Amino acid sequence: MSQFDAAQPDSAEVFRIRFLGTKGQIKALMGELKNVSPEQRKAMGQHLNELKVLAEQQWESLKESQQPTVIAGGNSMDRTLPGTPLPVGTRHPLSLVRNEIVAIFRRLGFAVAEGPEIEDDWHNFGAMNLPEDHPARDMQDTFYIQQEPAWLLRTHTSSVQARVMEQQQPPIRVICPGRVYRNETISARAHCFFHQVEGLYIDEHVSFADLKQTLYFFVQEMLGKNVKVRFRPSYFPFTEPSAEMDISCLICEGKGCSVCKHSGWVEILGSGMVHPRVLENFSIDPNKYTGFAFGMGIERITQLKYQINDLRLYSQNDVRFLQQFSGVV
Repeated sequence: MSQFDAAQPDSAEVFRIRFLGTKGQIKALMGELKNVSPEQRKAMGQHLNELKVLAEQQWESLKESQQPTVIAGGNSMDRTLPGTPLPVGTRHPLSLVRNEIVAIFRRLGFAVAEGPEIEDDWHNFGAMNLPEDHPARDMQDTFYIQQEPAWLLRTHTSSVQARVMEQQQPPIRVICPGRVYRNETISARAHCFFHQVEGLYIDEHVSFADLKQTLYFFVQEMLGKNVKVRFRPSYFPFTEPSAEMDISCLICEGKGCSVCKHSGWVEILGSGMVHPRVLENFSIDPNKYTGFAFGMGIERITQLKYQINDLRLYSQNDVRFLQQFSGVV
């Protein structure tokens, strides 16, 4: 066994195969014990076991001799080599747009308010002047908590406005960003969860003109000075009068495409003057105070800003999609 040279890189493995392997010499000798006379078999077995122990010791010695030499007081690692590169993450496009929306309204004096995503019926519906038979309460729209029917996943961030009015008297000027949930079929244009930013301003002498000028400023800062804006009469239970706001389509520049359904206009938010009954629900005198409210989907603004045509991309965590926003601040 001394003929094996420890300097050879594979000598330990060659030794193991030759002597200790399943087809090695020691295994073969063990198999010959059956041919030894019973009187000599015990003594022969002891000699073979000693031989096997000796071979295993020799094998361990060969393995140790082939380990890389470590410099005393040092390390075999070359610390001058560059490290393993790690992929750099990026901010999600929804986070980028949310932060930009918040920054714009902060410049107008709006504070940020947040609230729970699991809400009770009163803050989500009742306080917002939605009667019990309103279609928005239908199970097709709302995720209710099975163990507690009076609790649900909030369908809009108006519930945060309700909690602010519950805790604070006017003047109130807040925006409420957050995730909301609707029982929708997932497709390129709809999802069971999405993100909203809602705004609320209550004070003395607040008018619809204040609402329009606030939203004009937002659109110009967010989407550019050349974007056209129009308001259309609408209906929301918690505002009166109510209006939806459209902008000229950024995809086709108002010429007509599939995104704007060939109309040249895209609806981006709903708005209106706070309904007097909503104010009364929180002991705010509607004869003294007036206010306006608005709400928009962050996905819709992101779609227009970055021309993204499928809502499902936002939640699939596809690195190829997310890396497109690595240079966006």
